[in-house]
Amino acid sequence: SVRFPAPEADSGPPLTQVLARRRSVRAYRPRPLTEREIGQLLWATQGITDPVGLRTAPSAGATYPLEVYVATAAGLYGYQPDGHSLVEVLNRDVRGDLADAGLGQSWLRQGPAVFIIAAVYPRTATRYGSRAERYVHLEAGHACQNLLLQAEALGLGGVAVGAFDDAEVARVLGLPADQSPLYLVPVG
Repeated sequence: SVRFPAPEADSGPPLTQVLARRRSVRAYRPRPLTEREIGQLLWATQGITDPVGLRTAPSAGATYPLEVYVATAAGLYGYQPDGHSLVEVLNRDVRGDLADAGLGQSWLRQGPAVFIIAAVYPRTATRYGSRAERYVHLEAGHACQNLLLQAEALGLGGVAVGAFDDAEVARVLGLPADQSPLYLVPVG
């Protein structure tokens, strides 16, 4: 596993500049992302921001139904917000398989890192019943936007991908039965 240093909260360009510059980017330099960049991107997506466990993205009732993974040339890793760390899930490069499951979108293969946002709907459904799906999808959008804005602030590009075969992505990643993939986000 990898434990990241504390995220940087006071660096980078002003939010208004980041918002103005953010675009969908589908071409990347072959340079791998640094450990610091990956840690900062994961923190922006689902990092803990205060002692009671609140996170960077709003969550209905603080139910936190999202699981975030990152796929690199070295393998697939799951983000652990408590401790700001990664745990190895697969010891192989799955980005090519993600591109195939992503209907041939080559940027999923070419991105130095592909971030995966998956949902565990029961975490929210226990509290909100039939409205849970809506709340989970809203939260995934918030988390993905945070990821893309942080990428821009770091001088990186990314694109939110929703066109993929859900069952095939879940199979490639070996997701537990209670997790459903919602986003694939190549960044580089």
